[in-house]
Amino acid sequence: MIQVYTSSVIETTADAVWSRIRDFNALPIWHPSIADSRIENNQPSDRIGCVRYFHLRDGGGLIRERLLALSDYDFTCSYSILESPMGVENYVATLKLTPVTDGGRCFAEWSAEFDCAPSRENELSQLIGQGVFQVGFDALKRHFSSRR
Repeated sequence: MIQVYTSSVIETTADAVWSRIRDFNALPIWHPSIADSRIENNQPSDRIGCVRYFHLRDGGGLIRERLLALSDYDFTCSYSILESPMGVENYVATLKLTPVTDGGRCFAEWSAEFDCAPSRENELSQLIGQGVFQVGFDALKRHFSSRR
């Protein structure tokens, strides 16, 4: 099983970041790589078990993910990939925010575990860690720095 972990400090409160990312259907609003997103069967986007599907801006195909956990108290959500052109299996990811009381900032962590072909381990670890997780964190940093 491959493990990917990315972390960052965002210069605003965890409450502010959480209000932007909490909606499981809001990826296109805050992540620059996502073109669109829909929740299947018109379910609420915060219902555990709901499934979102989205397309990447680069034309990389359709991805379907299931919401596994969502905690407003802990500022955390977990999800699994059901379908993806990336070639991953048993993919589970968690996005977590922790308040940093010194300066009203937050510590953001995004991690994933998955299986893939051994020949693709390095490529997919880099793609997910830097091309997905870090790109998302960088977009959040730009958003909140422009609001100062």
